[in-house]
Amino acid sequence: MTDQDTRTPAPADLWTAIDELWAWLDAHDRHDPPQAVLLRVLKLSEEVGEVAQAVIGATGQNPRKGVSHTWADVRAELCDVVITALVALRTLTPDAQEEFTRHLARVTARSLGPAPATAPPPQRRDM
Repeated sequence: MTDQDTRTPAPADLWTAIDELWAWLDAHDRHDPPQAVLLRVLKLSEEVGEVAQAVIGATGQNPRKGVSHTWADVRAELCDVVITALVALRTLTPDAQEEFTRHLARVTARSLGPAPATAPPPQRRDM
């Protein structure tokens, strides 16, 4: 049995998990707050680099290493990026969920257009 098998399952709620990870990091942080914030934001670069490494490994782009990763590895690394970003956001504001939700709504509206106020009535078909 691995360590992962014996761990308590992560909370079902995304934002509860982010808050718990943030609190755990804060409890174990040895840096002063301004430096801790910078290091958490910089951690994103490390995680994005791991995504790139996994993609290169999954596609076999490095002839010396060949295929060294799977697409499951890429997906896992992308999840690490998301988690790291959300924890960094939580480090910057206790209102991370609200801030993210508002930003997502702006990006969605900008990209997809505003959501309709109500569903359009069904088209009538005359035969």
